[in-house]
Amino acid sequence: LNNNSSTVGVILHKGRLAMAQNDTVTVLKLNDGSCMPAIGLGTFAPAGSAQKGDCAKAIKYAIEVGYRHFDGAFFYGNENEVGEAIREKIKDGTVKREDIFYTGKLWCTYLRPELVRKGLEESLKSLQFDYIDLFIIHWPVPLQPGDDLAPKKESGEMIYDNVNLLATWEALEACKDAGLVKSIGVSNFNARQLGKILNKTGLKYKPVCNQVECHPYLKQEKLLEFCKSKDIVLVAYSPIGSSRDPKWVDQSTPFLLKDPQLISVAKKYGKTVAQIAIRYLLQRGIAVIPKSFNLGRIKENFQVFDFTIAEEDMKLINSIPIKTRYVNVFTDYPDCPFLDEY
Repeated sequence: LNNNSSTVGVILHKGRLAMAQNDTVTVLKLNDGSCMPAIGLGTFAPAGSAQKGDCAKAIKYAIEVGYRHFDGAFFYGNENEVGEAIREKIKDGTVKREDIFYTGKLWCTYLRPELVRKGLEESLKSLQFDYIDLFIIHWPVPLQPGDDLAPKKESGEMIYDNVNLLATWEALEACKDAGLVKSIGVSNFNARQLGKILNKTGLKYKPVCNQVECHPYLKQEKLLEFCKSKDIVLVAYSPIGSSRDPKWVDQSTPFLLKDPQLISVAKKYGKTVAQIAIRYLLQRGIAVIPKSFNLGRIKENFQVFDFTIAEEDMKLINSIPIKTRYVNVFTDYPDCPFLDEY
């Protein structure tokens, strides 16, 4: 990320948030010296929920609004659209490549160390990028390698693989040394799984982030405290709830955006519930990647730097008793990250 960019505000480090007036966006200083814009656009679209071209259109509009951070993944199947949109906005002079911070993810079928670089190169090829700004392990859940990204037995159970994730991490470190990625991190790791990497003999690079589901119904207090103590940024996906895809979200779970306490706080500040949920996380030192292909909501979700939630209202949101995890997958995996408290 170009630190001289007009979109860069005050650095947020180890969860301490300081924002001057008129900041367009705040950046987070990562433990390897890189900078990550504190708010990004998620690009995941459940099958059938978006038309071809919707993702590219959303990204081009988001760049015009001021977004510089985009969160994608090989598994999402649309990195070609993501890359095309970003390259178009570079070509027309709106941004330079160094202004953009792109997060990609290593899918579960590529966790064997000898497949890590291949998994990364698949993303680079689709994006038509020379490098990825941040490349993270999508899940600490190895799946059987092959063309099928969700291999299953006839019974419907997932086919898991046996991989030492410390060896996977070493392969990621080699990708960083090769200049193919600027920063490396993890996603959906619990504190114990993260600790294994941090305590690894001969560790060359610490994970710069841990991307997890986080919102007012899943506050992640203990995991956040752990990550801050290790100088690792917590990044929140589904910060305003999920898209509630029935294939992986329990339809009986409560709607975050309909929460009465959040609605009352939103009315007080003249903001939407989504803006309150995003701002709540930012003030806790968490990066956020709300996903939307709706142009109005893309702009709205970015307009969170012109107000501060008062301490009394932060406490009110903290007191919401509901605890819900929307993305509850791989629960039959013996080392599923959600089996631990945090």
